[in-house]
Amino acid sequence: MPLTRQQICQSAARKLSTAIPALGSMNAMIGLDGFVDEIIAVVAKRFDKDRYEAMKTIAVLGEKILAAAGQSSNYELLVKQTKLGGNGPIMANALAAAGLAVTYVGNLGYPVIHPVFAELANRAKVISIAEPGHTDALEFEDGKLMFGKHQTLGDISWDNLLQRVGKDALIKMVGGAKLIGFVNWTMLSNMSDIWSKLQTEILPHCARGDRTFFIDLADPEKRTVTDISDALIILGRFQPFVNVILGLNLKESDQIASALGITVPADSEPMIEQTAKSIRQKLGISCVVIHPRKGAAAATAEETARFSGPFVEKPKISTGAGDHFNAGFCLGRILGLSLEESLCTGVGTSGYYVRSAQSPSGKQLAEFVAELPPPQG
Repeated sequence: MPLTRQQICQSAARKLSTAIPALGSMNAMIGLDGFVDEIIAVVAKRFDKDRYEAMKTIAVLGEKILAAAGQSSNYELLVKQTKLGGNGPIMANALAAAGLAVTYVGNLGYPVIHPVFAELANRAKVISIAEPGHTDALEFEDGKLMFGKHQTLGDISWDNLLQRVGKDALIKMVGGAKLIGFVNWTMLSNMSDIWSKLQTEILPHCARGDRTFFIDLADPEKRTVTDISDALIILGRFQPFVNVILGLNLKESDQIASALGITVPADSEPMIEQTAKSIRQKLGISCVVIHPRKGAAAATAEETARFSGPFVEKPKISTGAGDHFNAGFCLGRILGLSLEESLCTGVGTSGYYVRSAQSPSGKQLAEFVAELPPPQG
C-alpha cells in the first residue's frame, strides 16, 4: 500500500534529523551567477508618507500600462528589501543554512564582495570573479516580474574562471564535491562553453564517485530553440561523469518539452509526472524534476513520483522559492532519500522560506517537514 503524504513527511523528517551531524562533512560547489535583488511593491494608492496600498496582481499593472499607450504614466516603486539574488547564491545560501559545506563561485563583486552577499560569505566559502548583476523584482500576489541589468554576466567565462580560480583549484573543488550546481544557463551566455570545458578539462581528472550535478536553465524563453537544443545535448554529455538532475518550473518544462519534440497539453500541470519522465528519457540523464507552485513531480530511470507542497496563498516572499526547492530536493537526493521524500524536502524548504523569508537550518527543516501543512486554496 502506498504511503500517505503524512507518512512520507515523517519518514523524510526522521532521515533529515539523523543526517544533520554529517551535513558539515558534505561538500557542495555552486555557481555561477550573482545579483543584487531589490524586492519592490508597485504602489496603487498612496495615503501618506507611511501608508500605501500595493497593486495586488500583475493583471492590474498590465491593464494600467496598456491604458497608458499613446499617453504617459507614472508608477511609484517601493523597495521593500535589498537582498542577495541570482539562482546560484540563493540556492547556495539555502544549502549552507541547512548545514552543508558550500563553496560558491560566481559574480558577487570583484575585487571586493558586495555587502549584500555578506551572509553567504559567512556561511560558505566564496570565490568571486566579477561584479554582480542587478534585478528589480516587482512582487504581486499572483507572481513576480523580474527586470534585470545583466551586462556584468558576460564576465562569467571559462577564461575568467581559470584566471581567478585556477584549473587545479577547480579540479579539487569538483572532485571533492558531493553536489555540484551550475545554474542560470539562460542569463550566462558563456555557460554552454563552461559546461563543455568541465567535461573535457575538469571531470576526466576527478574520480567518478557518487556525485550529483544539478542544472537549472532558468527561464530559457529568450534564448533561441537552437541554443536550447545545443545546451541540452551538452547537458546529456555530463551523465558518464556525474548523476545529472535537471530542475524545471512548469513554464520551463513546457519549453524544454517543445524543444525536444514532446507534446504536452495546454493545461500541462496535471501531466508533469509524465512530462518529467519523457524529458528524462529523451536526455538520458539521471533525473528530471518539475516544480509548479503547488507541488512537484520527478522521474528517474526507476520511478516517477508526485508530491503536493505546503502552498500558501499569501507568502511573505516569493522571489527565490524555486531556488529553495532546488536546494531541498538536491539535499534529499544526496542524502539517499526516496524520490517522494526528496520532493518532500524540496517543497518543505521552499514552503518554510516563503512563510518566513529565511532559509531553514537542517533542524528547522526537519521539524517543518514532520508536520508539513497541506496546500491552501
